[in-house]
Amino acid sequence: MSAEANIREDGGVSFGREAWGRIWASRAARACLAVLAVFCLAALAGELANAWFAWRDVPAPWQAQNLAARYLPPCAAHWLGTDGLGRDVGLRLVQGARIAFQVGVISSLIAIPLGVLLGCLGGYFGGKMDDFVIWLSTTFAAIPGLLFVLAIAMVVGKGLLGVFLAIGLTTWVGTCRLIRAETLRQKERGYVRAARALGFSHGRILFRHILPNVVHVALVSFTLRFPAAIGTEVFLSFLGIGAQGQPSWGTMIASARLRLWQGMWWELAAVTAAIFAVVLAFNLLGDALRDALDPRLRAAPD
Repeated sequence: MSAEANIREDGGVSFGREAWGRIWASRAARACLAVLAVFCLAALAGELANAWFAWRDVPAPWQAQNLAARYLPPCAAHWLGTDGLGRDVGLRLVQGARIAFQVGVISSLIAIPLGVLLGCLGGYFGGKMDDFVIWLSTTFAAIPGLLFVLAIAMVVGKGLLGVFLAIGLTTWVGTCRLIRAETLRQKERGYVRAARALGFSHGRILFRHILPNVVHVALVSFTLRFPAAIGTEVFLSFLGIGAQGQPSWGTMIASARLRLWQGMWWELAAVTAAIFAVVLAFNLLGDALRDALDPRLRAAPD
């Protein structure tokens, strides 16, 4: 390994440790990580439980109806109460977390790589490529999100597949614009000019040199896109075009609102608190990541 590679590797490791140290030093960031860890574990538990009952081919307890236990307030048997069909709100909340995190992860896996790829290509090559990326992003940004979801639902039908595609194909635009702007800045720096002088290919310069210096934008964008995707899924499920036949935070809100004015507040309160905690934790964690991963904090010269 060359001396240059050693320096780059050591610098990357030291910066990574320094960035993690900044994040861990923040009490707010640690609290956000703890909150998200709890919801991640809940979503994972919900996924495993759903797979288990599907494999056993037996009714899941969060779907079991007990009309004799309708609208029970929080108690020892049902910590978060029951809904209008006597189903445990706590169990359905965990399954709602499973759906929410599925949507957040899968839609982000569609939007973030697409936005990063197009942003890097447009920012690095410029010219007609940049014009195409700008035209494409402007076109998608002009499409109303709900109409796009309805169009996809007409093609693939109601359900989570349409939600994954709709959110993923409409939320890449913001990431693309941020990555493009950062790529335009990075390609004028000294290390890129030196790579060109050494005869490196465009692919090597773009993906081995520029991309590592813009990936922090994608990470911060992920912390913003993830809760936005959850909010969109909740809204779509509330309208009845999201999750079908599965407990979702949106469907729970839709059913809970019908009895809210009669004093049955616990289901709506539980879902609202869960959504608020997840969105707030992601937003605060995004701020901490932005401060910790900002390349302007690096001491390396051009």
